[in-house]
Amino acid sequence: MKASRIAAATVAAGSAVLALSVPAFAHVTVQPEGTAAKGGYAVVDVKVPNERDDASTTKVEISLPADHPIASVMPQPVPGWKATVTKSKLDKPLTMHGEKIDEAVSKVTWTADGKGIEPGFFQKFPLSLGALPENTDQLVFKALQTYSDKEVVRWIEVPQEGQDEPENPAPVLKLAAAAEDEHDSASAANATDKAGTTEKTAAADSGDDTDTTARVLGVVGIVIGIAGVAYGVFAGRRRTAA
Repeated sequence: MKASRIAAATVAAGSAVLALSVPAFAHVTVQPEGTAAKGGYAVVDVKVPNERDDASTTKVEISLPADHPIASVMPQPVPGWKATVTKSKLDKPLTMHGEKIDEAVSKVTWTADGKGIEPGFFQKFPLSLGALPENTDQLVFKALQTYSDKEVVRWIEVPQEGQDEPENPAPVLKLAAAAEDEHDSASAANATDKAGTTEKTAAADSGDDTDTTARVLGVVGIVIGIAGVAYGVFAGRRRTAA
């Protein structure tokens, strides 16, 4: 009895150790290359790891957020994969570069031409997005990952703040504060223009003052010269008379 209890306890303890030592599986994520700022454009990578030991990932589908549609979505070509872009009508048209847009990309699908993502590897699928919305701090991209054995993993559970991460979390893109580079650059340019104008005005004023001084001195010199000549003539006449 004691031996069997000890054996059972040992097995349970071993199982607990194994459970703690097994790392959490990676999942599909969306990561920006640089900064994804509100109101701006960004390139993001859809990172897809293969979690299976006996199957390859042959298809990846990313659904863009319908509550925050993005007018411009362009996939970068990835060798060994075919990208398909699906557009949908918008309930509320968007305005982009002064033009109204009544449809936007709702889904991007990558299908492998060859072996796909084999066990032990991952693949990045770059997307150019813009303009990013200004009225939210994050975008949720639900994803479907299809394996060569026809299994489909649905990464669609939205993580909630203050709660544990769900088993199949949806990829989330965090948005940074709106960039003010353009405004700052414009202000700097205006300041530079004003400074340049001030310098030019000061230089012009200085040049005018110099010209005026030179003219006055020139006139004074001429007057003195004339006076000298007149005095010489007068003195010569007095000597002749004497």
